Amino acid sequence: MRTPHALLTTAVTTAALAAAAVAPAPAAGADAVPPPGTYYVQSAATGLNAADSAGTVEQHRPRGDEDHQQWNLRADGAAHLLESTDRPGSCLGRDGDRARTVACTSPDAPWRISPAGADRFTLAVPGTDRRLTVAPKAPGAGHPAPLAVGTGTDDLATWYLTPVGPVTHPVPPQDRRTLDQVTFLTAHNAYANGVDGGFAPPFVNLFPNQTRGIERQLADGVRGFMLDIHQTPDGAILCHNSCTLVSRPVALWVDLQRIVDFLRAHPDQFVTVFLEDYVDPGVLRAELARVRGLSDVLYRPDRTGVRENGWPAVADLTAAGHRLLIFTDRSRAADRAAGLTRDTFGVMYQREWTVENHWSMGPGVGASDWSCYSRWYDEDTGIPLTRTEPGFRPLFVMNHFRDTAIASTAGTDNSKLADRARRFCQPAARKKPNYLAVDRYDLGDPASAVAALNTYTYP
Repeated sequence: MRTPHALLTTAVTTAALAAAAVAPAPAAGADAVPPPGTYYVQSAATGLNAADSAGTVEQHRPRGDEDHQQWNLRADGAAHLLESTDRPGSCLGRDGDRARTVACTSPDAPWRISPAGADRFTLAVPGTDRRLTVAPKAPGAGHPAPLAVGTGTDDLATWYLTPVGPVTHPVPPQDRRTLDQVTFLTAHNAYANGVDGGFAPPFVNLFPNQTRGIERQLADGVRGFMLDIHQTPDGAILCHNSCTLVSRPVALWVDLQRIVDFLRAHPDQFVTVFLEDYVDPGVLRAELARVRGLSDVLYRPDRTGVRENGWPAVADLTAAGHRLLIFTDRSRAADRAAGLTRDTFGVMYQREWTVENHWSMGPGVGASDWSCYSRWYDEDTGIPLTRTEPGFRPLFVMNHFRDTAIASTAGTDNSKLADRARRFCQPAARKKPNYLAVDRYDLGDPASAVAALNTYTYP
């Protein structure tokens, strides 16, 4: 289960989100310092933002216009200043080998900003080779929060200057929209609906993530499905945490058959399945073999040059019959150890093809955490939300739900989905969300946020 601030009292409307799409900020050239404006100073290594923390400059989880993370860039002779938007007159600077906020008139405030390729920059002390940098990891730990000033030359000393005003372009015509330009409504724990069958033991099943069955979800426009599978003597079964004491659980193949049947009846549609996967690869392969017609619609990006050439147009995928993409959250290394990798039978390793933010905004009631940071970045795993590769941009899965699905909270959260996507997660990932994953998609009109995102591309 991908389960999971105070809630904003005024939601930003989807009209405002769409308006941002037609009033883009100027884009920086690949070989030029960005123009004056308001930016996030974002680590190319971790994806975290430089934030003013009581005078110390630290890397923090992206939090939009909160947490003192926005900086006004302006020229200062041959150098540049980064002035806090919250504290005029205070600039991102240094004190010896530590990054600090200092008076913008201080000699420790200017930076020499130089292009470092791929829309990245270095921030150096003028006349020296000392740069703003993320401190190295200690063994068994993540990178320290305080930023440093040193002689680093790798990604730790490389930064994105991400515009607070989104750089966007009109969406291409329907027949030319690539998969990474499209946003899909996605049901978190789509199987946990209480309609198709049991999904959790008593009491836990009082809080379904959805209240409509898979077929109704498809009819309502849901095109992404997050499913938890557990291994039992009956195969791969859809359950929350465990199948113990679950009455009438549904097998994975049953819900996949519903999806395949829908795709057969609607040949212009594309669906993605995300497996939170607790089964052996052989068990999953056997389960998929039970789905009639699966091979006719299964999409294999690993066999079509996506990593070299980017994602194809959705219209080309549907025309070719490639209309169902299945991901697993298991690791390739674990499967190699087991002797069978899931991509050999068409299930893609999600970490190789997507980025995804942390899966919880907090408890089911009360305050929530809107920060947007990678689910897969810690002392052991290094996949920042900002990850890109030459010619290839991972799909962005944006989780927007809490630990427990409380209907009133989910409705309020969903009504603010467009706001969080625009102000928090889009700049945090430097890409538009491709999958908006919510609880209770029938509440709060999250489909309107999907529609607004589908009016533009970013960047």
